[in-house]
Amino acid sequence: MPDQIADNVIVMIKKKAAANGTESSPTENKITTATELASLGLDSLDLTELLWDLEETYGIGIELNTTEAWANLQTVGDLVEAVRALIAKEV
Repeated sequence: MPDQIADNVIVMIKKKAAANGTESSPTENKITTATELASLGLDSLDLTELLWDLEETYGIGIELNTTEAWANLQTVGDLVEAVRALIAKEV
């Protein structure tokens, strides 16, 4: 069964990369849950906007005010799992 949350997060990341003109990046078509966020060429503002989009899409609140919280999000999969956990908490 496809993972809809992971698919949606990857689509959102690709859109963010395309908006920044990095759509021709070699990693753009190969983004998986194992892809490191740092390798995507997104700066901190891009990541903040991505998190805002995820909050709006899923009706969740992502608390990332601490360095530790940011450090825990190393891969796309980490981000997917954080979203999944917050969705479960909201239900």
